[in-house]
Amino acid sequence: MKKKLVYSLLALVFFLSSSFTFHKFYVGVFQVNYASEKKMLQITSRIFIDDLNNAMEKKYHKKTFVGTDKETQADVDLLKKYLSEHFLIKVNGQSKGITFLSKEVEAGDVLVCYSRIKEVDKFKTLEISNTILVDWNAEQQNITHVSAFDTKKSVLFTDSSRKEVLKY
Repeated sequence: MKKKLVYSLLALVFFLSSSFTFHKFYVGVFQVNYASEKKMLQITSRIFIDDLNNAMEKKYHKKTFVGTDKETQADVDLLKKYLSEHFLIKVNGQSKGITFLSKEVEAGDVLVCYSRIKEVDKFKTLEISNTILVDWNAEQQNITHVSAFDTKKSVLFTDSSRKEVLKY
């Protein structure tokens, strides 16, 4: 009788623990604002720190510690390189260089990065390519909000949808 009870309890514990397994949500949030008075695109990126370090380690074959107490200047340099390779903007069909400005940690596990593109006059199209973390994890989704000319648009970038052209 004791064995039946023990086995039943073990089966119940196994069932309950497997039923409520944690499934991580892989998402990055990006905001692109056009500041017409400054002729500038202002970009804010919010990315989970652990996912970002894992993606950079996979890509560059080097352990990184961006957003942690162990962060080095070499880690920040790799972060800038990674962002410049995976978040691209074309204005009216012309590639524009994105300048990394700064970063900060938010809520302990999110890295917020601030960037900009200067000398952006009025435009008709913005082509955005966002593959941040997608090569590391096919489940990654990057939500990108764009505000320009009193219009707000949102785009979802995934493994199968990496580029979008917005028309104004």
